[in-house]
Amino acid sequence: MTHTRIRKFNTSETYPEQNLDNDLCQAVVTQGGKTVYLRGQCPQNLEDAANIDSHDPVEQTHKVMQNIRQLIEEAGGQMEDLVKVVVYITDVRHRESVYRTMGEYIKGVYPVSTGLVVQALARPDWLVEIDATAVIPE
Repeated sequence: MTHTRIRKFNTSETYPEQNLDNDLCQAVVTQGGKTVYLRGQCPQNLEDAANIDSHDPVEQTHKVMQNIRQLIEEAGGQMEDLVKVVVYITDVRHRESVYRTMGEYIKGVYPVSTGLVVQALARPDWLVEIDATAVIPE
């Protein structure tokens, strides 16, 4: 099974004023398979829930996306099975760096994406949280 990605686009065209290169789409259609709903992933270790020692949005986003990839793989899938992400950031000035970093992990995947700027996340040190949904083929 492959997911049908409707109206693929790249953020370099949608947001030309920003230095972004993310492959996204307007809709994803799936059939069959196993749906995996991930808890919002934060810049912490999956093993012990310890925060990473960084206040850099790029480093935090790398950890978040590594967690997402690891959880999808533990569920039996791969990043190509990712269909949706919701990105929460605490400072709009981090948007480009967060999305640029996330884009490294979703190149050629084309999930749907929603982004929100929020006042705070569950821990004061967190700058980014991303929740994700994947559908793993049967």
